[in-house]
Amino acid sequence: MRAALLIIATFLALSPARIVFAAGSDNRTAASPSDSDYENGKKAIEAKNWKLALEQFGRAAARVPGNADIHNYLGFAYRNSGNLDAAFKSYAEALRLEPKHKGAHEYVGEAYLIAGNLAKAEEHLAALDKICLFSCEEYRDLKKKIDEYKARGAKN
Repeated sequence: MRAALLIIATFLALSPARIVFAAGSDNRTAASPSDSDYENGKKAIEAKNWKLALEQFGRAAARVPGNADIHNYLGFAYRNSGNLDAAFKSYAEALRLEPKHKGAHEYVGEAYLIAGNLAKAEEHLAALDKICLFSCEEYRDLKKKIDEYKARGAKN
């Protein structure tokens, strides 16, 4: 038992980036903190200024096209601005770049609920169930949205 705890403690001590990532923050391929478009895009999302978020993240994506977080944020902004087609494309790119991107799985699942596709939302919930060993915020949030969706459907 003591040996197992020592191994776990060593792993955690040597992997601070993984702990931050597991906590739901930006992943390790995030744009540089000094990237003003990326930071301003995040601020625009917080302010629910979808148009500005799309502009900022669009510029960031042009410079760093291989960044899954940027594509996830683009999908989020497109979805909230009402453009589901563009949202699905951005989420697909985020997941192509990083198949285990928890945020992209959660948000694309929510987009599928908006589109009325419960089965696809549940596929992403199942993916999160495999990715998150002991549950995670993204899994719980999507599960809640799916449960709410089902409850609304039962009342109709």
